[in-house]
Amino acid sequence: MTKRVVLIGHPVAHSLSGAMHQAAFEKLGIDARYELWDKAPGGLAEAITELRTEDFLGANITIPHKERVVPLVDRQTDEAHITGAINTLTKEGRKLVGHNTDVAGFKFALDKAVGKQKMPRTAIVLGAGGGARAIVYGLIREQFQRVIVFNRHLHRAEAMVKNFSKSAAHMDLRAMPWHESIIEAELAKAKILINATSIGLTSDESPIPAEILRQDLLVMDLIYAQTRLLRDAASAGATTADGELMLLHQGAAAFTLWTGQPAPIDVMHEALAAAREHGLRSAEGEPAGVDVDAEPVADAGAADAAAGA
Repeated sequence: MTKRVVLIGHPVAHSLSGAMHQAAFEKLGIDARYELWDKAPGGLAEAITELRTEDFLGANITIPHKERVVPLVDRQTDEAHITGAINTLTKEGRKLVGHNTDVAGFKFALDKAVGKQKMPRTAIVLGAGGGARAIVYGLIREQFQRVIVFNRHLHRAEAMVKNFSKSAAHMDLRAMPWHESIIEAELAKAKILINATSIGLTSDESPIPAEILRQDLLVMDLIYAQTRLLRDAASAGATTADGELMLLHQGAAAFTLWTGQPAPIDVMHEALAAAREHGLRSAEGEPAGVDVDAEPVADAGAADAAAGA
């Protein structure tokens, strides 16, 4: 029987995960099919219940559900518990286990972007969704000394910072209001800027003005495309990296969790490259302009429009 693996998010049509994982299944001769499930918040619980049947190997979880899914699983790994966000589900019989492979994916991408240089210790993170939680936890584990989080809804950033209060006791981790002057002042003290929002996913806009970017920055964007932010950063002489490597390596970790086999990284990378040539892209940040703590909107189309999704 063909097993099923699904990506649950809203929206998901932009995702590259399907191409990557289907290519891996076919390469290793695994009888499995990767599906994209677009589920608004109101349909999440029902979707998770369906995963408990024997048809499924597991699932990926993406925006805006990485935090919403936490109370719906039976058990969490340490990284999922600490971050408060889940991006991968595996199964133990009918029980569901939540994992966060974004942390490992981000570490690989950060190490690759920094290269042989000394790892910086100061960073700015834009966003406070599930992807941002993995980023902040990754920076904590890398022993960063100062990390400032900006989010359009300040209470979301403050809640995330509070969540990490124990594990970040060694560092200065703060949430600050999303004001251009404050971002500019803090960016002047930082060495890394990471966009974990979806600003730039579907429109050619940047979360910050081009003129405050500088040559000695490392600018990372979790969107899998050369966004306006990355183009502006490159024009300023900064080092840039999009979300492809993080996607690839979090996906490889998830593949191994589902199948028990090492992921065929080269095959998955080739599939990603081919999908990108056809215009597919994705983001791990929370939808820009939407309060994800709010009650689900009845009109999903209106919610997508408000999110810029």
